[in-house]
Amino acid sequence: MRFGLPSLLVLALLALPAAAQTAAPSQAPGRAGYAQALDQLFGTLHETQNASEAQVLETKIRAIWSHDNSDDAVEALAKASLALQIGDFKSAGPMLDQLVQEHPEFMEAWNRRATLYFVEGKFKESLADVDKVLAMEPRHFGALSGKGAILRAQGKNAEALAAMKDALAIDPFIPGLKDAVQEMEKAQPEL
Repeated sequence: MRFGLPSLLVLALLALPAAAQTAAPSQAPGRAGYAQALDQLFGTLHETQNASEAQVLETKIRAIWSHDNSDDAVEALAKASLALQIGDFKSAGPMLDQLVQEHPEFMEAWNRRATLYFVEGKFKESLADVDKVLAMEPRHFGALSGKGAILRAQGKNAEALAAMKDALAIDPFIPGLKDAVQEMEKAQPEL
């Protein structure tokens, strides 16, 4: 079975073990140190030429994003993420709605809800949540690649390609994304 880019991105997120999505960063820097830790991790990610090292860095970055809030919000995100992972979208939706309402500054809650909306085919809502994420963290490679998937699903290929290239500029090791970009460029050279 051949999957398109949107399916690959969603499957990649949902295939991540719940522990990898929500595990506390080892030697967590504390909320005040998150920005500095992220800057260091992104700097190293930009410099690496090794896919295995990039994967470790991505996991550390995601762990910080998933823990950049209060303990109750982090716990709620973990529960919603598990519901997403097992395909219980009916439960995940209300949990994520409540989480973004009670913790509107929790970027990763918006990102997970964007993923849910995408899976449900609610592209307009998904894109709105992605834009919230990117306003808080322009380097969010997952949100950028997701934005590319949403725009591609809407037939906005030039915008999709730009978002995908932005994601690859931050993290050139996103699984399947380089191939998707090359496929789009080959199919539509005018992009």
